[in-house]
Amino acid sequence: MALIAFLRGVNVGGHRTFRPSVLARELSAYDVVNVGAAGTFVVRRPGSRTKFRAELLRKLPFETKVVFCDGRDLIRLEKENPFGGEPSGPEIVRFVSILSNTRRIRASIPITLPPDGEWLVRVIASKNRFVLGVYRRHMKTIGYLGQIDRLFGVPATTRNWNTILAIVRILKGEGKKDE
Repeated sequence: MALIAFLRGVNVGGHRTFRPSVLARELSAYDVVNVGAAGTFVVRRPGSRTKFRAELLRKLPFETKVVFCDGRDLIRLEKENPFGGEPSGPEIVRFVSILSNTRRIRASIPITLPPDGEWLVRVIASKNRFVLGVYRRHMKTIGYLGQIDRLFGVPATTRNWNTILAIVRILKGEGKKDE
């Protein structure tokens, strides 16, 4: 099964910038497909995870945290339809934060941030290493998403639910064939 690699904090606000499509081509021996601009890759022939991680980090022009998950875990998550009736639209975005490893702290869910007034981030569920929620498009939202690390006790990286669905399409052979 494919491996999914999520780079943390890249191509955000002009910091730690690079071209993911170029990196995917440089890692062609692993049959890597780039998904978007945030450092998300489907690795269809990962081989040894340790060897792939080392090769990936060697090719990046900066240091960053890499979070991996198995493709089958995202397929399972998509099948569960975790957002059910949660709202989405131009101003409300569904998200998944992928924890870097098994969480040490079990946060009480649901979580609303800020805790008083109009919410900007709502965590609605957690399943293994996935934290699911919705956020409002607002300048302060990124700061509240950053609190997921503290709430769950490990570094996390966040992706839009649409990105997760694009990964699942690739895994099922319905999305990008080559990049």
